[in-house]
Amino acid sequence: MTTEWIDAVAPETVRADGILGVWVGGRDIALYAVGDEIFATENQCTHGDARLSDGFLLDDEIECPLHQGRFSVRTGMALCAPLTTCVHTYPVKIENGRVFVQLAPADAAAPAEARS
Repeated sequence: MTTEWIDAVAPETVRADGILGVWVGGRDIALYAVGDEIFATENQCTHGDARLSDGFLLDDEIECPLHQGRFSVRTGMALCAPLTTCVHTYPVKIENGRVFVQLAPADAAAPAEARS
């Protein structure tokens, strides 16, 4: 699996709605605009069959549209019930007017456990 930076979208595409679901390197990724920054997580909730890009962005937290659990888009941390497993995050950079996402190998370390 590659660890190179993959071109995803133009930053203004994410900033228009605050959340955008995109396919990057064969993976379903959610991009979030928080202030001047853009963050990326896997687009699948760890608790149920829901796409996070269909959820609600509240500051730097994404609320799952299915069970209203929230994740930090910065760290992937599961912040409240019913979530118990964190969501995977991906490094993002903006360069030459484009958003790039760095995909780690599938067996890369998972984020820390959920907050108690």
